[in-house]
Amino acid sequence: MDNTEDFLGSCDPNIPEEGPSAPPPGWLDDIHGYVGHKGGEDENPLYPPPPAYNPQPELNKNTVVPDVRVPTVSEDVARAALLKFVESKWRYSSKPARNLTFKELRPLTVYRYRLETYTETRTSGWQFEAYNGQPVDGPQYGMSPPPWDIPITLPQRYTNKVEKVRVPHSSFVKVCHKCNGFGRTRCITCHGRGQKRCSNCHGSGFRRKPGNHKRSSGKTRCSFCRGRGRKRCISCHGHGHKTCTVCHGSQNLLHFIQLTVTWKNNIADFIPDRQPDFPDKNFEQVTGDPFFIDENLLVYPLHGFPDQEICNISAKLINEHLNSFSSTSRILQQRQTIEMVPLTHAYYTYNGKDYSFFVYGLENKVFTAKYPSACSIL
Repeated sequence: MDNTEDFLGSCDPNIPEEGPSAPPPGWLDDIHGYVGHKGGEDENPLYPPPPAYNPQPELNKNTVVPDVRVPTVSEDVARAALLKFVESKWRYSSKPARNLTFKELRPLTVYRYRLETYTETRTSGWQFEAYNGQPVDGPQYGMSPPPWDIPITLPQRYTNKVEKVRVPHSSFVKVCHKCNGFGRTRCITCHGRGQKRCSNCHGSGFRRKPGNHKRSSGKTRCSFCRGRGRKRCISCHGHGHKTCTVCHGSQNLLHFIQLTVTWKNNIADFIPDRQPDFPDKNFEQVTGDPFFIDENLLVYPLHGFPDQEICNISAKLINEHLNSFSSTSRILQQRQTIEMVPLTHAYYTYNGKDYSFFVYGLENKVFTAKYPSACSIL
């Protein structure tokens, strides 16, 4: 016969074992206009905006871009930029930068096209909190408004933000699914008995004495459990149960649908790759002169710009954004920009040898693949 239960004590059968941490499927009621909320985990339905919420593009419409002048860099500016670059590199000497002789400063035309589409997305999911007598805005006060009819204050345009609001009239109270309304759950460490077998003496209450001893038993009382063979469960402090971690002892939960509104600025950049000696990723670190900014509810492909590749990418990205975002989100605003990013290829000589470097961005940053003099520390 197994005397484990008698030895450690019996558990209270009225205290339930822990239930699921989330409401099981079918636990929650249906709310009109919020399909898919049957309870359970990993439910966060996406609600596309009604057709009237998204603008429709006009056919065969385009945007004209003005002419632009290519910026130039003087020798003084190029030398100062190189000196600043050299100072940040401990292996480089500033002597070549001070004494070099420029052969040519060749300005290069670099355009950066950027499309921004500012969208709003709405999803929802069940949430709950411990019920302690707070007001319950339930279906008795009316029907819950559809996701896109709930008024939300718009943030500043082109700023990313997430806001969570409680859907009106979606709340109701149910007993806690984890403790079945008891406010407590059986301790899983001691199985509700409040005590555990002593790990030091394995429940015997005695330990074998070290070495040879004259006593016939050769054992001594266990000092860890004081000879009882069991110890109080440290997880539940000997109670055999713990306060429910979901309802925190309140026995009931207030369930409601939470609407999550996400505003996001979706950005696409493009710079034609036409400078094999200059890494395009460097352009990400600098700014340019935004000589053309077109902003509207919807923007249209560029037309008449001297760089046809920029016109083509404009049409491509605008079409991609419209197809990608209008089916799942509400397009609030679009903005397309063309920047002239300064890029000058500086050719020079030093000690009879030819070298070159690039000055790029309004910040006059420098990129060079090779520099005349490099110091080495032995």
